[in-house]
Formats: sequence, structure tokens, C-alpha cells
Amino acid sequence: MREENQTSVTEFILLGLSEDPKIQILLFCIFLIIYFLSVFGNLLIIILIQTDSRLHTPMYFFLKNLSFADLCFSTSIVPQMLVHFLVKKKTISFAGCSIQIVVFLLAGCTECTILAVMSYDRYVAVCKPLHYSTIMTQRVCIQLALVSWISGAFVCSVDSAFTLCLPYQRQNIINHYFCEPSALLKLASADTYNAEMALFSMGVVILLAPVSLILVSYWNIISTVIRMQSGEGRLKVFSTCGSHLTVVVLYYGSGIFAYMRPNTKVMNEKDKVISVFYSVMTSMLNPIIYSLRNKDVKGALRRLTGR
Repeated sequence: MREENQTSVTEFILLGLSEDPKIQILLFCIFLIIYFLSVFGNLLIIILIQTDSRLHTPMYFFLKNLSFADLCFSTSIVPQMLVHFLVKKKTISFAGCSIQIVVFLLAGCTECTILAVMSYDRYVAVCKPLHYSTIMTQRVCIQLALVSWISGAFVCSVDSAFTLCLPYQRQNIINHYFCEPSALLKLASADTYNAEMALFSMGVVILLAPVSLILVSYWNIISTVIRMQSGEGRLKVFSTCGSHLTVVVLYYGSGIFAYMRPNTKVMNEKDKVISVFYSVMTSMLNPIIYSLRNKDVKGALRRLTGR
């Protein structure tokens, strides 16, 4: 419903991914499976790392933080999305929309920083193996994890403040499947230039800055690998770093495409597909990628199940 007489909007209508009832049922089944795999996979990663002493290392400590961020990330979006596939009135209150934005931004921005921290960890492990234990101490790991969550909270507070403090009157139909800040700005009844610049600036901070650190880390890793004499050593490094690099490409690639472009007044279907990829798919793919390519995680799973 639309609010009249210039009163503030109290709820939004989400158009979702499709208006066809049959396609919505199909999408419900698909995203229910994706969400189940995401929750199960990330919870399993957290439990394995928490219970298996062999996984009490810096790399798995950061992986545990990444899995927790993924859980928050997908849970802030998918349950509401699933409900809307089954109902005709796809509404969300202004308060619910605000909570969704805050949790989505906090988890997503934190994940950006954690991935950069994980690349630094791999850089130290490969390029400075003799000093790894003295550099990546438990205290340093905790500090890096705190920095990741604090930076995520900072970017989240700036983006959500600029987005939610704008006046929203009359227009309340969001051409999206969740309350993404860029989609919400299109409905504001005031000039959004400052908000758009704030979101773009925070995108530079939380996307391009970590990507730069990741590129530097992997440049040094590749340089070190090339100088290795042992083929087995090279294979081990590529196996260890390959999982992380795969996640980085998937997450940052879709995130940069979505947020580091000029904001347009129309949300098209391509934008929605890109959003699905980084907001839903990566949370499911992360535990799969890390578990299938990681002998330590598979070993911990065998020990946990008693096989």
C-alpha cells in the first residue's frame, strides 16, 4: 500500500525475483535448499574448528569467523525471502527493513575484511614460514578478528545512517527481494547525492582497500612459489591458497560489480541476479569450497563422526 499526504512510509513492498506463482514455488524450493546447505555447512565448519584441537590454528580461527559472518549474512536475507515466495502481500515493516540492512551490512562488510586478513595469514605462512608462529600469535589473531568486526561495524553505521535517515514518503515499492541500501535510496523523497557518495566511499574502504591487500599478499605468495624447488611444496601451497582465492574472486567480483558502479534510478533483473550471487550463493559455497579442498577439515569431520 502507498502512504498518502506526505506521511512517512511505515512498510515497504518487495517485488522479489518473480511475480509468476509457479516460478515462485520453484524458487522457494531452490533457495530453501541453498539456505539449508549454507546453515548446515557453516555451522559444521564452526563446530569442527571449535571441537578439534588440530584445527586450533590462525587460519581456521579466521575461517570460523568467516563462517559466522556467512551465517548472519544469509540469515538476514533468505528467511524473509522464503516467506515472500509463499505469500501474496510481500511487505516488510520499516523497522524490519532497518534491521535487515544493519545485519546485512555488518556481516557483509566484516566478511570483506576477514578475507583480507586470511590472505595476510597465507602470506606470512608461505613467505615467512620460520617466523609464522611468532608473528601470528593468538593475541594478534584476536586483534585482527576484532579489527575486522569493528571495521564492518563502522562501515555499517555510516551506510545505514545515510540510508535510513532519509525521508521516505509516498513511494514504498522496492524492486528487489530484500532491503538493499542502493535499492532503498531510489525511493527516497529527498536528494540522495550525499548518501550515494557515502555508500561509494565506504565501498572503496571496505571493498577496494582489502582487495589491494589481497593482491599484494598473493603477488608475494606467487613470487615465493615460483622460486620453490620442490614441486610437492608448490602443490601444497596452491592447494592451501586455492580455496581462499576462489572465495575471494567469487565474493569480491560480484560485490564490486554491485556497489562500485554509478547508481541508477532503475533496478534491473541483472542487478538482482548479481545480488543473489553475493548475498545468497557465496554463503553456501564458502563451506563447500573449504571442506572439499581441505584435508584437515575432512579429517576433522571423519574424527567427529567416528569413522
